[in-house]
Amino acid sequence: MDLLEKIVSLSKRRGFVFPSSDIYGGLAATYDYGPLGVELKRNAKERWWRDMVYRNDNIEGLDAAILMHPTVWKASGHVDAFHDPMIDDKASKRRYRADELIERHIEKLEARGKEEQAGRVRERFLAALHSDNMPKELHRIILDEEIRGPDSGAFDWTEVRQFNLMFETHAGAVADDETRIWLRPETAQGIFVNFRLAQETSRQQIPFGIAQIGKAFRNEIVARRFIFRMREFEQMEMQYFVAPGTQMEHFEDWRERRMQWHIDNGVRPERLRWHEHEKLAHYADAAFDVQYDFPMGWQEIEGIHSRTDFDLRRHQEFSGKKMEYFDPKRQEKYIPYVVETSAGLDRTVLMLLCEAYEEEKVEGEERVVMKFHPEIAPVKAAVFPLVKRDGMPEAARALAADLREHFKAFYDESGSIGKRYRRMDEAGTPFCVTVDGETMETGAVTIRDRDSMAQERVATEHAAAWMKDRMKAWRRSA
Repeated sequence: MDLLEKIVSLSKRRGFVFPSSDIYGGLAATYDYGPLGVELKRNAKERWWRDMVYRNDNIEGLDAAILMHPTVWKASGHVDAFHDPMIDDKASKRRYRADELIERHIEKLEARGKEEQAGRVRERFLAALHSDNMPKELHRIILDEEIRGPDSGAFDWTEVRQFNLMFETHAGAVADDETRIWLRPETAQGIFVNFRLAQETSRQQIPFGIAQIGKAFRNEIVARRFIFRMREFEQMEMQYFVAPGTQMEHFEDWRERRMQWHIDNGVRPERLRWHEHEKLAHYADAAFDVQYDFPMGWQEIEGIHSRTDFDLRRHQEFSGKKMEYFDPKRQEKYIPYVVETSAGLDRTVLMLLCEAYEEEKVEGEERVVMKFHPEIAPVKAAVFPLVKRDGMPEAARALAADLREHFKAFYDESGSIGKRYRRMDEAGTPFCVTVDGETMETGAVTIRDRDSMAQERVATEHAAAWMKDRMKAWRRSA
């Protein structure tokens, strides 16, 4: 069983992530966050919001509606250009993104030392992506390079076709072209259309940012790899509005800051890297991805993009409303340029699960432990009475109630202490607190550290403060 399979199994067993509608056989590419998963996801969101909004006096928050005026998506280019080039393997009946097949083929050529051939294919690939007849050009590369189906090994492909990724619905009693709208495929446009209102009401001056966490929806044709690619997902985005000509300075600053955020969450730097876009989107003049080394290889978790003034200019054109800003320092009007940081929340959660998972041998037995950063961990402390008598359960429940005033805590009296430890290790709980006979005499409890399994006696009234200090000072061992 590979790492991803182990994480999928653990997620269902311990309550991180469940298949959606599981009692009905599930629904492809949709998942529900269980009791532990919702806390893990919430902690990641709160750390992002705190780092992005509370620690910056020039970044404001926003919560835009999922349903927006349909012209928003015409102006943004999604109606006409939000497509993926897909190709079907006739043997396996599976569908793939044609561009990803070619990119993987190039990587394989490079790994085999065939640099010259890889270079030629890459040149053709980039030309195809910029071609007016992209599907046909991508199909020709797949045929010329004899790229085979990843699952079947067959060389029997359909034509490459473009699929629009937006979910369509209708607002009103009659389902026709007049009432057609879309579920938003990204959260960024909600920020752009509110740019003037947010800037004026918050009295911010450029440079300033608008941050948002929210759901987005894409009709992914090939949705797999657990919660990495889903049809309903959550984004953490910040659009930073800057003066034209200063975007590269801010772009580099945000690149550094966003990489450090992931490291501060306990992700090892060697498992993160930058990937520069070879083909820029029509709205961008620079783009890098933060990638993580998942079990399925290096994959994007966050994009940092310099979007120029494309979005605000397009919305000004389509709405007829001015998106210009008067800069009192420059004494001039301009449409701001935008530097975007866009992180996938669900992908971030999957990264944290992969990063935390470890298997260890403890006294001849295997221990599965989720070594989350303590401030990310779903449950911070578990409280156990050593035995269910002599007032220990009552004292343990009272301590758990006190700890809940500070963070998520859990009470457990079922099974041996060893079994209780193992359950909490799999949940990623950094501290287990045992109330024993000595506690009843001296008021001190035993706190066991998840990672080192070292134990320390701490006065009950100091337990919460002791754990908070350890959380702040936590460093992952190699």
